Amino acid sequence: MTQLTSTSYESPVGTLTLVAGDGGLRAVIWPDGRLDRVGLAGGELTPGDAPVLDATAAQLDEYFAGTRTTFDLPLDLHGTPFQLAAWQALAGIPYGETRTYGEQADRIGRPSAVRAIGAANGRNPVSIVLPCHRVIGSNGSLVGFGGGLEVKAALLELERETLASG
Repeated sequence: MTQLTSTSYESPVGTLTLVAGDGGLRAVIWPDGRLDRVGLAGGELTPGDAPVLDATAAQLDEYFAGTRTTFDLPLDLHGTPFQLAAWQALAGIPYGETRTYGEQADRIGRPSAVRAIGAANGRNPVSIVLPCHRVIGSNGSLVGFGGGLEVKAALLELERETLASG
């Protein structure tokens, strides 16, 4: 069984739990987040230190301060091939921009898989780092976000303000 090390991170959008696996950052869990949503059901989290957790906290600090627009962290992602493709496509959404679920499905070559993209994004284990908050409904509405729609709006506003001031 994989050793999972965790730490709490106090962010402007609530206390996040950062989880490290053998290969890097395994999860960013929202305050009311369920472990099974990000593939950690039954996983034993051991509070502790890990270099990737320190790096994640430092990069999140920079993100929330408006000085970081991309993350550079080793990720320990576990999911189906479709989920992995959907999550990797999230990394291609530029800071401060949004894409629809349909555009994300097109990006991975599965244009009819819009609902499946939504389900995969809902299981994105590393929110913020892989920015599922930048995916919106086809009509421009904010939909489906593990941290809640208020947090999704706040993250998008942070990014817009950072770009406007830079």
